Amino acid sequence: MTLRTSPYLQRLFEGSIDVVGDVHGELQALLTLMRTLGYDEGGEHPEGRRMVFLGDLCDRGPDSPGVLALVRRLTETGRAQVVLGNHEINLLREVPRHGNGWFFPDDHDRAHGEFRASRPVPAEERAGVLAFLRELPVALARDDLRVVHAVWDDDSLARLAGEFATWSPESIHSDAPGSVAQQVELARLEPARALEMSRYGERLKDRTEVLPLLEAVGRSDAIWQRGNPMRVITSGLEALAARPYFAGGTWRMTDRVKWWDSYDHATPVMFGHYWRWMDADARRSYSRGEPDLFAGAAPHAWVGPRSNAFCTDFSVGARYKEREIGVAFPWSTRLAAVRWPERELVDDHGERRPLA
Repeated sequence: MTLRTSPYLQRLFEGSIDVVGDVHGELQALLTLMRTLGYDEGGEHPEGRRMVFLGDLCDRGPDSPGVLALVRRLTETGRAQVVLGNHEINLLREVPRHGNGWFFPDDHDRAHGEFRASRPVPAEERAGVLAFLRELPVALARDDLRVVHAVWDDDSLARLAGEFATWSPESIHSDAPGSVAQQVELARLEPARALEMSRYGERLKDRTEVLPLLEAVGRSDAIWQRGNPMRVITSGLEALAARPYFAGGTWRMTDRVKWWDSYDHATPVMFGHYWRWMDADARRSYSRGEPDLFAGAAPHAWVGPRSNAFCTDFSVGARYKEREIGVAFPWSTRLAAVRWPERELVDDHGERRPLA
């Protein structure tokens, strides 16, 4: 399938780049990584390299406004590109989610005693943040590399370039319909879903609950996700979970799908979104309880049938958990980047590994 550029699929920088994983408000980690890669705080590099960010710049960490302001300056000066992640989509939709209270006047997280270290955005900066995010694409590509936050999906990108080309990112995410078959299946599941929600819906936000797997909820959530091109690309594909787990402030009945196992394109792709870990102990201590989608793969290993898909999210979004229990450097979580075309993984500890 030949994809045309659009507001949502744009041309990736030519030349040498550094593809940075999910930052999640960790400004100091980003500044450290930039220095390690050879950039100054203004984003200049002596070799003329530029940065490409995989989305999820914000939420959970201590300074989301600082990260967004820095990356916005870098993009405005032509020193960086960014793709939208699901956390940016939540801001555009102005939907409160676990970890994004810093953006809202009432700070729902702080009201529940969480993320108290997160600096709130000044009220006068909110409109500028939204304007910046609304102009971002969801994917970038050139002949030797593709970049996306969660899933590279040709059909979804084609829909965005076609029937949704004039829509805003938040309206696509909220309202884009699925296929007729998907709508029929959702209608078939609705009575069972309604019954499960009437019994357990009020308990889904309580981490201390022990809930059964709500199959109708899980199956309908997975269909709803797959039917929307913006959700597919920025949040991924999902399927009914093997067991429920608590993540993002709610019990989840769907598991993320390893879409890269079906990625059969010749062009390498880099993505974020899916928490990857440098060691198993860190995952046991700080993960959200979801299945390990990279089990059996080394942290610096390509995945997929052609070994040309690479996830660069090394779970810095969980660093707030380390901070809460008094852990400091060396962190178990990392902020990482891939140097391209060198194919070298570099993290904010200064460790370097060739991709294998």
